[in-house]
Amino acid sequence: MISAVKKSLCTLLAGVTVLSVMMVPAPPKVSAASDVTVNLSAEKQVIRGFGGINLPAWIGDLTAAQRETAFGNGPNQLGFSVLRIYVDDNKNNWYKELDTAKAAIAKGAIVFASPWNPPSDMTETFNHDGDTSAKRLRYDKYAAYAQHLNDFVTYMKNNGVDLYAISVQNEPDYAHTWTWWTPAEMLNFMKNNAGSINCRVIAPESFSYLKNMSDPILNDSQALANMDILGTHTYGTSFNNFPYPLFKQKGAGKELWMTEVYYPNSDNNSANRWPEALEVAYHMHNAMAEADFQAYVWWYIRRQYGPMNEDGTISKRGDSMAQFSKFIRPGYVRVDATKNPNTNVYTSAYKGDNKVVIVAINKGTSAVSQNFVLQNGTASSVSSWITDATRKVAAGASINAASGSFTAQLPAQSVTTFVAALGSGGGNDTGTAYEAETGATLTNAVIETTYSGYNGSGYVNFNGVTDAAIQWNSVYCAVAGTKNVKFRYALDTGTRNLDVYVNGSKVISNTAFAATGSWSTWGEQTIQVPMNTGANTVKVVTTGTEGPNVDSIHVSAQ
Repeated sequence: MISAVKKSLCTLLAGVTVLSVMMVPAPPKVSAASDVTVNLSAEKQVIRGFGGINLPAWIGDLTAAQRETAFGNGPNQLGFSVLRIYVDDNKNNWYKELDTAKAAIAKGAIVFASPWNPPSDMTETFNHDGDTSAKRLRYDKYAAYAQHLNDFVTYMKNNGVDLYAISVQNEPDYAHTWTWWTPAEMLNFMKNNAGSINCRVIAPESFSYLKNMSDPILNDSQALANMDILGTHTYGTSFNNFPYPLFKQKGAGKELWMTEVYYPNSDNNSANRWPEALEVAYHMHNAMAEADFQAYVWWYIRRQYGPMNEDGTISKRGDSMAQFSKFIRPGYVRVDATKNPNTNVYTSAYKGDNKVVIVAINKGTSAVSQNFVLQNGTASSVSSWITDATRKVAAGASINAASGSFTAQLPAQSVTTFVAALGSGGGNDTGTAYEAETGATLTNAVIETTYSGYNGSGYVNFNGVTDAAIQWNSVYCAVAGTKNVKFRYALDTGTRNLDVYVNGSKVISNTAFAATGSWSTWGEQTIQVPMNTGANTVKVVTTGTEGPNVDSIHVSAQ
């Protein structure tokens, strides 16, 4: 995305900003609120991470120090875990992406790539609503373009950057200065060419989450099979249009990412205005709690309106993002929480690494005394971090939790993140669950809902094939070491075996799964495997002609 779409809203939003600055808030007063109920057993989406784009071809590369600030997770660092990079149409420029991408991966981040244009010899001009210089991919070059994307994947891998995913096209439906795609053209490519790309594929990256770009993919079984991540931008997208019922219906096993935004749309020097920057946190809340996005990716990491100022310091917008990115780590799972317990108060909750993380936004001009109640889990002590007009992800006082609840003050116009270590009482199950039907790569296996008792949206059947497999692609560990991996599975009769791989290496051969008594009776089998710090892959492969039906794995420390 470049500035054209953003500028259209600047005048209006500048006026709103001036009015907000002129208003003088009344002295803070504390008001009562309804409880925030956090149900630790009601799991939603797995979080892949938070981040932004680095685009050295346009604005220069991040410096070594700025990479540390962006992807480190210490004091005065953003804790970003996702990096988006640029697929230049000229292969001679691909080297420009390497340094920052390698630095991000070294910090545990995942990297994905988006193209704005195919190579010039693959495009042609056409008449787009009177613009005779509009550009599109030639229909006879679709296969060549897929190979171009493959070449980028291979180049990056050969130079130390293993891409998590690659997009087909940045904003195909807002391409005034790049390459247009119609929904039918995108469907054609996804159906007939995307399957040859040797990487997870992101599509369609609509500029404003326009469903007409992605509905055809979801409604076509072959195109859907070739799409791993439904990616979108949310420029001008109302929160009412964040939910996507068709994706809920059709997208089992696929991921849903927000791959670019700059919000609120404002002028170039808006990064440090408060409470304008608080709107970033509010947008992120809606992206997580209403849209169920698994990744949240900003536009430029370093910019006058971005999370990092041009001098490399973190802006107030960055502070708002850090209230999420520093504490909600890859592999955490969003759990159900009261979204809007009081006027101007918005909350969401996440669990992972035996912690619960609650992000609470108070957009009001008065402080709020907010009570939080944990269901299906307990915590004794709660830490807090606060960003408001004067504080920047500042540590707050420790809060005592009793009987699964605690009360905290939410300052006026603030975002507060609470982190609590979960106890063993109240039926809490520590660690993080990863569903088999969501965020995993399946080989000769299918998602089913035939038998009852599964969690999430289904389970995986190995389909009676030798070497059928399930691979969970982003199992996050804060600390390296041996981990418990608990399988939830069903098996009518007999015993079936699976080989277990971690990060591509076989760690256990012929793990035996005994019968549970019926396909609707779900049992558990726990194994111990080594894992690295950061994102890991866990893969199970059939060694005979079948395996058990697998509902999920649950990963925890020993």
